[in-house]
Amino acid sequence: MKTSYSSPRAALLLLSGLGLAQVSYAQSAATVSGAVRSSTGAVIDYATVTLHRAQDSTVVKTEFSDDKGQFAFEAAPAGQYVVSASQVGFARQWSRPFEVGSAKVAVPALTLVASAATQLKEVKVTGTRPQFERLADRTVVNVENSPLSAGNTSLDVLRRSPGVTVDNNDNLALRGRQGLLVLIDGKRQPMTGSELADYLRALPADQVKNIELITNPPAKYDAQGGAGIIAINLKKDQKLGTNGSLNTSYGYGRYGKYTAGLSLNHRRKKLNVFGTYTFADRRNWNALTINRDFFDYPDNVKTLVGKSYQDNEGRSHGRSHSWKAGLDYYLTERTVLGVVANGLALQTDSRGTNNSELYAPDGSTTGRYQSTNLRNGDLPNYSLNANFRHTFKDSLGTHELTADADYARYEASRYQQLDTRFTYPAETLDRLTSDQRNDLTIQSVKADYTRPLSKTSRLEAGSKVSWVLADNDLLFKVPVRAGAIDELVRDPRRSNRFRYDENILAGYVSVSQNLPQWTLQVGLRGEQTNAIGKPEADSGRFNRHYFQLFPSAAVKHTFSDKNETSLSLSRRIDRPSYGQLNPFKSYIDATTYGAGNPDLRPQTSYNLELTHTFAQKYSLGVSYAVTSRPIVGTVQPAPEGGRVVVSTTQNLDRQYNYALTLTAPVELAKWWSVYNNVVLYYNQFQGNLAGTRLNAGRPAFNLNTNSTFVLGHDWKADLNASYDSKNRYAYFVSRAQGQVSFGVQKSVWHNKATVKLNATDVFFTNKTRATVLFDNYVERFYQRYESRVVTLSLNYRFGNDKVAPTKRRGGGAEDEKRRAGGN
Repeated sequence: MKTSYSSPRAALLLLSGLGLAQVSYAQSAATVSGAVRSSTGAVIDYATVTLHRAQDSTVVKTEFSDDKGQFAFEAAPAGQYVVSASQVGFARQWSRPFEVGSAKVAVPALTLVASAATQLKEVKVTGTRPQFERLADRTVVNVENSPLSAGNTSLDVLRRSPGVTVDNNDNLALRGRQGLLVLIDGKRQPMTGSELADYLRALPADQVKNIELITNPPAKYDAQGGAGIIAINLKKDQKLGTNGSLNTSYGYGRYGKYTAGLSLNHRRKKLNVFGTYTFADRRNWNALTINRDFFDYPDNVKTLVGKSYQDNEGRSHGRSHSWKAGLDYYLTERTVLGVVANGLALQTDSRGTNNSELYAPDGSTTGRYQSTNLRNGDLPNYSLNANFRHTFKDSLGTHELTADADYARYEASRYQQLDTRFTYPAETLDRLTSDQRNDLTIQSVKADYTRPLSKTSRLEAGSKVSWVLADNDLLFKVPVRAGAIDELVRDPRRSNRFRYDENILAGYVSVSQNLPQWTLQVGLRGEQTNAIGKPEADSGRFNRHYFQLFPSAAVKHTFSDKNETSLSLSRRIDRPSYGQLNPFKSYIDATTYGAGNPDLRPQTSYNLELTHTFAQKYSLGVSYAVTSRPIVGTVQPAPEGGRVVVSTTQNLDRQYNYALTLTAPVELAKWWSVYNNVVLYYNQFQGNLAGTRLNAGRPAFNLNTNSTFVLGHDWKADLNASYDSKNRYAYFVSRAQGQVSFGVQKSVWHNKATVKLNATDVFFTNKTRATVLFDNYVERFYQRYESRVVTLSLNYRFGNDKVAPTKRRGGGAEDEKRRAGGN
């Protein structure tokens, strides 16, 4: 990480000033527009519309029709063209040749006719989108209308997504790399690791429209997220009038899981009011078995000095109330004001049991204890967003100015009671209680501006300022004899208070250029970070200020209507989350605890990706990334010794990632389509932790295949299988694991309702077996959770069916919200 004090604000002003530059071209160009309809006259949204040269059918540009079935190609150069349109279940249709000069061109509506196979008796053409789609710069997981989504959580859907893995500490990885930016409706979440996983478990998949996996984002996105972005887009009704939906589901594995929700939307000419409410009551089970070996080096000879065995089992119960309310008001046709409020009240309680035995090198027992760990938490949070959008039009096209102001407040109150009964060599009882209070406030303001520079080029520029204040207070109490009774008093060795203040100033500029068969984009983002950490002990205080630039570039070349190649390059950063910096200790049992690391530094990475697409559906991608100071989770001997183990986060020196991604959708029959995704990758890590030098890598692969069956009489089914090979992540080596899930759904009551039934991890094979390897310590663990669940759900839709366009807002506090939480 390079630290600079040389006028960072001047550099940001320079970035914004670049947006004033304009490039003029003498080439004549115009907009080509039209619409796509079915043979019955109904609109067809998300149809693939392609602009071709009339002479040789060379592809110039591809767009999608909107929710009104309309499409537009901006700034098409002068010449003779044809337009084609296609959609699942329909035959491709072509327009007549037409000339483009300086005036706008309106192409007659393209009428798509159902393909012969979809006209069979008793079969309806629905044109539903496939569950997985591979686009030029991202993979889209279409959760809506999937039988597998019913009653599942967002984390369940991510586990089955192409290239995504979740490790034993609930860290998300994409193509073997951690350090992901998670967005929900454009807002980054204030959590990482287990806290983010808990939030995603509380977010029902029934609320999700789709999930986008973006591996190499452009400059307009915050630079956070070296491995890419996971963007979760929630459903939002777009119908005129008053409408909504009711949904309820019940699932059972070892325990019950109940979810119910209501969404309402009222839309008139200038006003759109919307709101949702969801209640979830879910009970879960997990188990963890651990074997540990401890070594020493007397006279430079590796010698076993002790062993331990642990058997852990836990049961948890979570109840959440989540809500969202907002409105959009159209002051004029080009000016929109919006306000959105979100809230989540999550209450959790859990009970964990631990049985442990300690052994001498010869296998004889040296100690035995049983622990009971009781936890409960109250985690309310809310956020407010005010937004503004205005569009301008001139001879070059449409300009757009957007602005957002965000305020978010996250609170957490956690109580823990850890009772440990030692039964050998002597019988004693130890009790440890703690109260933890976390308060986090995030404020941000951002503005973005886009404008055409010419008929074929566009400028995007923007800036953002954010402020974060985190205050964390941890109070441990231990029993002290006072007369005839024991009193609980503050334990100064474990109690602590940690405050964290952060301010980030950012600016970016990006220019794109469209040429025949070529699309070019170049961007530059600058971010100034000012951070102060104030633990209770002055010795751990830190004050960091640094400015960094994040360039990005992308180029795409279309060889023909079947072959397209794209190349992208970017530099990105991953700042430690606020929880990862927090030195608080969270005790799991008498010999295991988790703790943050205030000495963590940000990791930065360079990312290169080359992708070739054939026939607009088959793709082969090669990527390379090198990360400096990678942030990795570790389980290692604690500094205080005594066979105590700490789970924490550390910086290594380097990480190299090489990946080959193959996407191959196949239509085995008109009613049976299969989406296949294979990621072959190699991770290599270099560094030194706990006295162990690491320079090791391992090839691995991730396989995901999903079959979709479109059956008659409104029946649909999905069958999903995934497999993760043996792999290495830093000091962890994990064994292979996989799962098979299936779901079926049926539309009823004149398509007003949908009934879904699914079963996840049918063979209960999604279990983690891994080994942690240090010179002085080896740990082997086996982790299971309640992954095999059968769920039945019902969704009922009511109100007006007439669709009108709307917009989705993403506020300005996204980056800070992602990093505001746990380890």
